[in-house]
Amino acid sequence: MATGLTACGSDPDLYSIAPVSGMAQPGGPVTVEIRTPVVTASLDRDEIVRQDKDYKLNMAKGNAWSEPIGDMIGRVLTRDLAQRLPGSTVFAQNDAVSTKPQAFVEVTITAFNADQQGNASLIGSLSVHGDKPGIGPNLTTPVQFETRLDNKRASTLVAGLSILTGQLADMAAQKIRSLPVLPITP
Repeated sequence: MATGLTACGSDPDLYSIAPVSGMAQPGGPVTVEIRTPVVTASLDRDEIVRQDKDYKLNMAKGNAWSEPIGDMIGRVLTRDLAQRLPGSTVFAQNDAVSTKPQAFVEVTITAFNADQQGNASLIGSLSVHGDKPGIGPNLTTPVQFETRLDNKRASTLVAGLSILTGQLADMAAQKIRSLPVLPITP
């Protein structure tokens, strides 16, 4: 009469992209704020979107992000940029920091998964600008990075996406260094 309940499934494996070292680029603004990236709704979910192919999202079954994807990309991009921008204080938008940024980095992500050919893909736009409207350029650029994946494991995809986030940081660092350096005003 008494039957035991069994679990329908197990807890997912949790993944997070990781910082990737890049070339240091000295000079530029003293303080840089990374705004929380905007991520397209089709990617903004707990489960990892493995691939967007043939009009269908393929999920990495049993694999999930360890935190909201926009927060994760912002956190890792902040660490990647801090390493690439020695002499600058780089912080994320919602960090408890009381200093005023001299430059901002804004990112929109429309692809952060495997593409039709199975390569890791990061597509979106990158905007870098100073804190003074009308002074210096607002450098908005479309971005499209990809790297070949050796297999279809979730860990391989996440490692590839980490590399691509590092490449995004390389591009952002280069654009930050091209901004005019102005004195800090109270």
